[in-house]
Amino acid sequence: MVNWFWRRRNRVDAPRLRPRSQVTAASTRVDLAELTPDALSFLGHAAYVQLTIFENLSRVIANAPTTEAKAALSEAAARSLDTYQALVAEIEREHGDVGAAMRTDAPDIDRFQRFTQGNDWFESLITCYVTAGFLDDFFLRVAEGLPQPVGERVTAIFTAPRGEKQLAELLSAAIAANPRLGARLALWGRRLVGDTMLVARAVLRASDNHDSDEARIEPVFSEVIAGHTRRMDALGLTA
Repeated sequence: MVNWFWRRRNRVDAPRLRPRSQVTAASTRVDLAELTPDALSFLGHAAYVQLTIFENLSRVIANAPTTEAKAALSEAAARSLDTYQALVAEIEREHGDVGAAMRTDAPDIDRFQRFTQGNDWFESLITCYVTAGFLDDFFLRVAEGLPQPVGERVTAIFTAPRGEKQLAELLSAAIAANPRLGARLALWGRRLVGDTMLVARAVLRASDNHDSDEARIEPVFSEVIAGHTRRMDALGLTA
């Protein structure tokens, strides 16, 4: 599976994550500038990922069991679409072609989407919750390595309000109504992490020094994993 996301780059191994207790604020502020791609490559990748998240949310809305769920999910989808449109605006600001910018990584992201759909509405819902939170956090960190002022604008895009609250409320209510559902969603959430890490790191530009790359990437993923764990904790689920 790793080869899908690095076939145009040097192959890299999945990072080895440290325990949460070993992750500190000081250790996670790592300079990713040397691994950050050019602005158009980053924007195209991030925009297509965000479009995929919007598509997933739209599918979940279509299959939602209640009108209340549809209403809550529509707000989350609207925020995701706002993020996508803001990234598109940045591509155009950089004088890039939107379709071309997204096309390079589209096949790999489409494959990621297919493998993370879930077997039912609840798994699809937690897929949106886990992947959107993880990828938004990661892209926010990578944006620190972009040239200015585009880096500042992208940071603002990924720090804008998200639809996480609406998704968490729906998931919490479902788990409270059926506690056995929680174990299944926790397992599915853990299965999502590996594929999500791969599609996240595919945006990075690998150098010729594998060890140096891993030394920079590992603490960033530890930070993002910590955020993922907090989101799962909020649902009462084990990450």
